[in-house]
Amino acid sequence: MRWRAWITGRNREQKHIVSSENVWDVVVVGAGPAGASAAYAAAVEGRRVLLLEKAALPRYKTCGGGIIGPSRDALPPGFELPLRDRVHAVTFSMNGRFARTRRSRRMLFGLINRPEFDAQLVEHAQKAGAELRTGVAVARVEQHGAAVPDRRTVAVVLADGETVLARAVVGADGSASRIGAHVGVKLDQVDLGLEAEIPVPPTVAEDWAGRVLIDWGPMPGSYGWVFPKGDTLTVGVISARGEGAATKRYLEDFVARLGLAGFEPAISSGHLTRCRSDDSPLSRGRVIVCGDAAGLLEPWTREGISFALRSGRLAGEWAARIAEAHDAVEARRQALNYAFAIKSGLGAEMAVGRRMLTVFARRPALLHAAVTGLRPAWRVFTDITRGATTLAGIVRTNTLARRALEALDRRQAAAEAGEQRQQEPQEPRARDEREEPERP
Repeated sequence: MRWRAWITGRNREQKHIVSSENVWDVVVVGAGPAGASAAYAAAVEGRRVLLLEKAALPRYKTCGGGIIGPSRDALPPGFELPLRDRVHAVTFSMNGRFARTRRSRRMLFGLINRPEFDAQLVEHAQKAGAELRTGVAVARVEQHGAAVPDRRTVAVVLADGETVLARAVVGADGSASRIGAHVGVKLDQVDLGLEAEIPVPPTVAEDWAGRVLIDWGPMPGSYGWVFPKGDTLTVGVISARGEGAATKRYLEDFVARLGLAGFEPAISSGHLTRCRSDDSPLSRGRVIVCGDAAGLLEPWTREGISFALRSGRLAGEWAARIAEAHDAVEARRQALNYAFAIKSGLGAEMAVGRRMLTVFARRPALLHAAVTGLRPAWRVFTDITRGATTLAGIVRTNTLARRALEALDRRQAAAEAGEQRQQEPQEPRARDEREEPERP
């Protein structure tokens, strides 16, 4: 009996002995821009990287497909953008009225189709050494328990029951992220985007070539867009979640107003965008999150591609360091370094974006008048889209912009305080003894 018990125990121990060849340095979950960037960055560092994607590539994603300067600057060396159009003009309107077009001699930004763009990013990650597995859904990750052989290892449990082991895991699995749920990501802004890909004849396509439309919408904080991509127009709207019926109506009215109601969309889709709260974690143990999985996107415009590319690159670099950590203390230190890098850069941009969204939601006409009628405001717009600066950079370095935003903040605070006073129940006034008694 003793021998049998010893052999049984020995066999149980051997099941937990894992060869280093069976453990990936970094496993990245999700092959969108954030995941592909993370896989590329970790592979360039010389790590063994596995990139998992539940869909077959290429696959469609609801996205306008605008590539601004920060996105372009975050691409891997040698990456050739599969541009469908180059934007030199922007038409701004307010729910179809007060339209004005501003033009630039230099390209403002480019437009891509996400299936092509994402697939090309994955190819660069593979060329750097990352291994890709598609059609793989992740059920959960475990950092403790029977599936985890030691404290340096994370178990990625797939939907079919297979377990993949890693020294570090990057969650880049979108806004409904399972890895984000494991980390404990907290969200404080959720918006609904609706979009249609509308094929149009050449005569219509020519009218839109090189020009986009941005329409400030009827609901607070909402807006619509038209992005031309050759023989197809990407038409979409976005607003706060909870306004589903109004958002759908806005899209229908928007399409009709543009004279596009007679064209059948090739694709109609919807998507929730989610912004992280300031105190939301970005890591747990040897697991870190980036892109939509971390709630990283610009709160005002809800632009997410540049945030995905930049946070993905940082996640890959720091995951490579976490993979090399020999104990929990060192892994934690590297994860905190990653969080600091995100918060000091992208976090600062998000903070200004939240303030801009608040101003825009209350005073859209003010911003419309500024960007269409004031040359400095238009110059700020062009500098941001080209990547010469960011919203946070403008507020930090431009005294006039900083004072204007602070003044708007004060107005907002005063308005909110006034509303709160109106909503508070009024206490009954103490009766003055000098007042005349009420008459029957």
